[in-house]
This record gives sequence, structure tokens and C-alpha cells, in this order.
Amino acid sequence: MNYESRTLGEDGRLLLDGSPAPRSRRWWIVGAVVLLVAALTAWAIHEKSAPVAAQSSATQLPTVTFAIPGRKPIARTITATGSLAAKREMPVGIAGEGGMISRVMVEPGQWVGAGQVLATVDSSVQTQTAASLAAQVNVARADAAIAQSELDRGKSLVGRGFISKADIERLTATRDAAAARVNVAQASLGETRARNGRLDIRAPEAGLVLTRAAEPGQIVSSGSGILFRMAKGGEMELRALLSEADLATIHEGASAQVTPIGSPRAFTGFVWQVSPIIDASTRQGIARIQLSYDKDLRPGGFAAATIVSGSSEAPLLPNSAIQSDDKGNFVYVLNAQNKVVRRAVTIGDVSDNGVAIASGLVGNERVVLSAGAFLNPGQKVVPVRQKNGS
Repeated sequence: MNYESRTLGEDGRLLLDGSPAPRSRRWWIVGAVVLLVAALTAWAIHEKSAPVAAQSSATQLPTVTFAIPGRKPIARTITATGSLAAKREMPVGIAGEGGMISRVMVEPGQWVGAGQVLATVDSSVQTQTAASLAAQVNVARADAAIAQSELDRGKSLVGRGFISKADIERLTATRDAAAARVNVAQASLGETRARNGRLDIRAPEAGLVLTRAAEPGQIVSSGSGILFRMAKGGEMELRALLSEADLATIHEGASAQVTPIGSPRAFTGFVWQVSPIIDASTRQGIARIQLSYDKDLRPGGFAAATIVSGSSEAPLLPNSAIQSDDKGNFVYVLNAQNKVVRRAVTIGDVSDNGVAIASGLVGNERVVLSAGAFLNPGQKVVPVRQKNGS
């Protein structure tokens, strides 16, 4: 049985199978297909290009390194300069009558003990004088012995009536005078020996010999002045000159680092005395910094000192984070939207560890560490936190 495929025309009449449809309907179908393909293509292109556009936009933002400084203990320091000297300098001269120096026993830079002979003075004449006085003592003692013997003999005869009491009194006086002459002779001998002992130039205390102004053959006396200079115990000090304001912040016991000019070494010491007066002309005072002996610490030399006057807690930043213009010092911090915000700061102490911020930062801010000169307030950035130890 055969069935014929039939369709209806636009006027509602049946069309035989295979008869062409009206032309207007075919164009409508083709147009719809084209529009559908174009829409799908546009959607696909948009979906593919959207991540690329977003990535390109993010790539254009500058990347900056930041750090959260926190608060760290910062030592407040004061720098000063001054001259090195012996803490207790001992000038040594002639204590006795003097004479000709026969021998010098020490050289500058040597350590000596208390009472040690530094130089000897010729004492040949004084030695003979002492020997003569010693002989006189012996003579006086012999006279005293004879006087005592005569007195004892007289006492034994007075009971027999051979000697009167007046004779006994005379003999007793003679004995006492002889004993007194012994004491006088002994005192003279002791004085001469003491003078002879003072001829030698001796160290008053243990310490370090700094200078020598005595030579063999030199005639010296009490008016010859200083022959040796010594540092008691070898202790040195730096007499640091400080302004009136800085001197007010220094206290005894404050630690200090002293670096002699031309020396790569720094020596640790402490302030042992703060000047009680201020020079009226220079408005400066002296802080005396005690130092242990070292051969590189030469009295009279020039040195620089860094004195720790106290400590406080403050944010610490590298120099690269600090910016400056006509309005003053500032840093850039990042807000919650990663935008740059200018923050005015006051700089405190500057050291090798960084710059202390006296005011303007709490310590929990995200501070831009570098590239601040290329940023502007309000600019959005890509933040990268500094790695520990970098």
C-alpha cells in the first residue's frame, strides 16, 4: 500500500511530496541558523579572552615588597670625641736631696710594682756619712757602758762610806747623759739612712711607665721636675667632650665603645665620671670613660666614642623604606585594599641595624621597603612580604 507524503502550503492546500517549499521560509531558517552560530562563536570568544584580560590587568600593577616592623628594643646612643689619657696619672720626681743619676732601671711601657726602683742616684758620699754616724753610735754606746759601770761600782762603795751620795748622783747624771748621746747618735744615723733611701727614685704605686726623662749622669734635685710618668694600675680613659644637652642624658656606669683614630679595633668601657661643671665658653662637659689597658690605647691620642644613654622600643626600618621631601620624612604603608598610603614619621637613632622610628608608626603596619620613589598615594599594588633574614 503506498502512502504519499503531503504537506500544507501557505494557503492551506496540500502539496505533493517533493514539491518545493516556498522560498521565503527557507531564507528564514538559514538566517536563524546563522544567528545561532554567530552567538555561540561570540560567547566562546568572550569566555576565552576574559581570563587573559584579567591576567593582563593584574600584570600591569607594580609589585612591592613590604614588612611588618613590629617594635624592637633600640639603644639610645650618643657619639663623642676626645683624648685618651691615664685614668690616674702619677708624676714621679726626686723626693730627696738629689745628686747624679747612676742608673735608670726602666723604660716606657714597662710594668713596675709598688716601691720598685726606677732609677738610682750616686750615694757614695752619703754612704760614708752613714758609716761615720754608725761609728759615733758605737762610741756613744761605749761611753754609756763605762758610765753605767762606774755608777754600779759607786753604789757598792757608798755603803762603806768611801763615796758620798753626791758622788752617786753625779755618776747617775753621767750615765744618763751617755745614754742620751747614744739616742742622739742613733737618731742621726737613722735620719741619714732614710735620706739615703730617698735618693733612689721609686714607683709610688704599681702601674705602667708612660714616660722617662732621666738619664745616667744627669744631675737632679727637688727642683728638677717630673722624671717619670706612670699610669696607676695601667688603667686608661677617654675624656669625651659632650654638649650640655647630651651630658644631661649620660649617667655613671653607661657602657661605651671607644675607637682610637687610625685603629680598626673598638674597646669596651664604661662612664665612671660625669663632669659636674660645664665650660662657660664652649658649653661642653667631659664624660670620663674607663678602659682596660691595651697597647693600642696611647695617652694623648684622639678617639671616638659611642655611649649608650638608655634604651626604648620602636619600629626599626631599613634606610630604603624612608622617603623625604619638602614636607618632611615619610614612609608608604599599604591599606586593606593594597593601596599606597603616605605616613609621616619622625626619625630616631640611626645605626648599622637600621633607622628607628620615633613617631608615626605603631609597628603593625605593612610598610613598603623599596621602590617608594616610584609610587604615588592611592596607587594599587601587588604586595609581597619580605622573607625572614632577607
